[in-house]
Amino acid sequence: MAARAARWQRSDGPDSSFAGSDPLKNRRILIAMVLVYMLFGILLNSVGTVILQSISSLGQTKASAAILEAFKDMPIAITSFAVASFLPRLGYRRAMMLGSAAVALACLAMPLLPGFATAKFLFAVTGVAFSLVKVSVYSSIGLVTTDQAGHASLTNIIEGLFMLGVLSGYWMFGAFIDPANPAGLGWLNVYWLLAGLSTLVVLLLAMSPLDERAAHPESRPVGEDFVAMLRLVGQALVLVFMISAFTYVLIEQAIGTWLPTFNNEVLHLPQAISIQAASLFAAALAIGRLGAGLILRRIGWYPLVSACIVLMAGLVLLSLPLTRGLAPNPNIGWFSAPLAAYLLPLIGLFLAPIYPAINSAMLSALPKSEHAAMTGLLVVFSALGGTTGSFITGRVFAAFDGQTAFYLSIVPMAVLLVALGRFHRLQRLAK
Repeated sequence: MAARAARWQRSDGPDSSFAGSDPLKNRRILIAMVLVYMLFGILLNSVGTVILQSISSLGQTKASAAILEAFKDMPIAITSFAVASFLPRLGYRRAMMLGSAAVALACLAMPLLPGFATAKFLFAVTGVAFSLVKVSVYSSIGLVTTDQAGHASLTNIIEGLFMLGVLSGYWMFGAFIDPANPAGLGWLNVYWLLAGLSTLVVLLLAMSPLDERAAHPESRPVGEDFVAMLRLVGQALVLVFMISAFTYVLIEQAIGTWLPTFNNEVLHLPQAISIQAASLFAAALAIGRLGAGLILRRIGWYPLVSACIVLMAGLVLLSLPLTRGLAPNPNIGWFSAPLAAYLLPLIGLFLAPIYPAINSAMLSALPKSEHAAMTGLLVVFSALGGTTGSFITGRVFAAFDGQTAFYLSIVPMAVLLVALGRFHRLQRLAK
């Protein structure tokens, strides 16, 4: 174990962060890992767009369309419990190929069998496949890097490019919506493109060698991971963290999922622009996370996230009054859009630093032997939070209006502020 740790810590120069004697092989698997993660960035974050289009072209109400978030998140939560135990036996590269192939087939089903049931099937498959892909990608990072600096660098690159996939997805879907017939089914043609991209990823993975021998150091009972997770939940620090993570994702998904519909119905933007304008939220998240990486070198995580929550609530209170009394304008465009269309997505700037900051704080408070179990819990509670946020927002949106639904986001923001205060105190006591 000591020798293994020494190899992990050693760095022999700028090119030593990536393992293996053949840099071409490493480069190929790295590109494959990045592309598969970007692909799921597009698919996972298309749920808001598909909700909007399901309402306009598939005959769904807001309340019924909101169920799509659950069809995405619940399979992620359920599958995440199982994949940790058997995935090394299956193989990380095979799991990435299996996940990509599954979503390729699900994407083909959308234009061939148009309907809301097919959309549910697509997101259920995407959720299961993402569980396979996320565990595989994160586990493979350790196989293609040799030190902690290389691991951290590659992880940040992959997560950053995931956000690039999210951004490109909004514009990709928007390009397939016919402005003259936004309620038509032409937007489903985007899935031919996504099925093609998924197939290319499978082929690239098939041609990309990955040495996975280090992922099989020993065999252990399958149920051991479940027991470790259950033991962690009994700790007060972990329980408060889970509440915090659940609440954070609830806020992020409530806003991110319903922002395209808010832009369309409250701000009266055309459907294509409504979807593309929602990409500003993803851009703000990306910029916020990159900026926070610099800020956290100078100040502690708790002052930063507390200030972010307060500023986030303030931006909601500043933006939403600007949405009152807006009238439809058939000639509306980017330069004539309401100010709120640009202000509201900026919530992402303040939302972005919270999740990675509290994850880092939690993992730093635990022994490294418990990080895998902690990550499993994080995935489960995050998925549950995303489903809850989207469901509640959709119900309120349908029963009242978009302004009320977004005003109510202040409630979980207050809960998050209180929970993180408690988490910070428990973390200090644990040191």
